[in-house]
Amino acid sequence: MKTIVFIALLYPSILFCNGQVSKDIELVTKVIMDFQNDFNDGGFKNAYSYTTTDWEHINPVGGISKGRENVLNEVRAVHQSFLKGVTMKMETIEIRFIAPSVSVADVIHLIDDFTTPDGIKHVNERQIKTYIVVKREDKWLLTHDHNTAIVQ
Repeated sequence: MKTIVFIALLYPSILFCNGQVSKDIELVTKVIMDFQNDFNDGGFKNAYSYTTTDWEHINPVGGISKGRENVLNEVRAVHQSFLKGVTMKMETIEIRFIAPSVSVADVIHLIDDFTTPDGIKHVNERQIKTYIVVKREDKWLLTHDHNTAIVQ
């Protein structure tokens, strides 16, 4: 009998959480799409609206930038040089909530062809990118991202 009462009390919570997660999935996806749009534009002009001040970025070769201003300096510099005009398109996305206010998204992006400063040509490249998006003051914000080329 106690089990039935417990389940009856728990059931509305399960319904509420599922509804909340559905809305949150949309909001987390929007943050990632905002990032992708800024990547494609190259200027990252909207980053202040969807990132935290302590945003960390790990680039595909393992360099790390900490803090929004440092990250923006890095990504804007590469988008003014070898990534100028390069765009990416989301192929797949998987979002998992670690806590009610923390999500991890694994996203595969298709990247336009580009050549790095060391002369390596990247053609038909797919990258796996991990985004950590947190909810702060009722808003989902990007706090960490890390991307790696998928080796075929």
